Amino acid sequence: MQPTPTQFTAIPRMRGRTPINEGDLVLSVLVPVFNELATIELILDQVHAVKVRKQVICVDDQSTDGTWQKLEALKASGRIDVLLRHDVNRGKGAAIRTALAASTGNVVIVQDADLEYDPADWPALLEPIVDGRADAVFGSRFLSGPHRVLYYWHSVGNWLLTLLSNMATNLNLTDMETCYKAIRGDLARSLHLTSDRFGFEPEVTARLARANVRIFEVPISYSGRTYAEGKKIGWRDGVAAFWHIVRFNFLT
Repeated sequence: MQPTPTQFTAIPRMRGRTPINEGDLVLSVLVPVFNELATIELILDQVHAVKVRKQVICVDDQSTDGTWQKLEALKASGRIDVLLRHDVNRGKGAAIRTALAASTGNVVIVQDADLEYDPADWPALLEPIVDGRADAVFGSRFLSGPHRVLYYWHSVGNWLLTLLSNMATNLNLTDMETCYKAIRGDLARSLHLTSDRFGFEPEVTARLARANVRIFEVPISYSGRTYAEGKKIGWRDGVAAFWHIVRFNFLT
């Protein structure tokens, strides 16, 4: 049976690679920050421990606990390349958009400041992009990586949200809500992103799926924190995520 013209067109995209020379790799690290005085310096230590050329961009979302003053000191010491601050608290998604607009790296990744995600996992996330197999790589907390045992109902909520997102996007992800999404810089900056709070994750997933890009998943470690330790996302954000999945896949 002879391939159709459509199949001929698809073959180069499926099998072709678009590698990034390791010497040319610059990773823009997008760090949204809100009231993370206790952890911001340590997470930046972990960020700088990874041996990759990087551009560290921190966006303070109107912290009230002294985090901004700490960020200014870290910027003065050279541990932050770009430091920005919102005039009012706008949410994680808005902080990521602000950081993304200031980025120049050929790969970008979001790094939460709360120590739940370990930059030591970056090499696994970057590998499929650097060798040209992927345009975006999701770090999954549910693909056998070590993780702290915490809230059962959070895991159920994550599974349901990922299931609904997969049904809408026709992707087979295991962890749509993961913070760790490494994306080619030009691609990330071309996405039309609008979500201000925790709707960023379903929105960026929907935009990537709609762009028909090559997405990989790799296992990562995860050290979740309790609400007493400062965890911010709650059940209302989970309910809102269902609306965001519908909104960004079917309405916008």
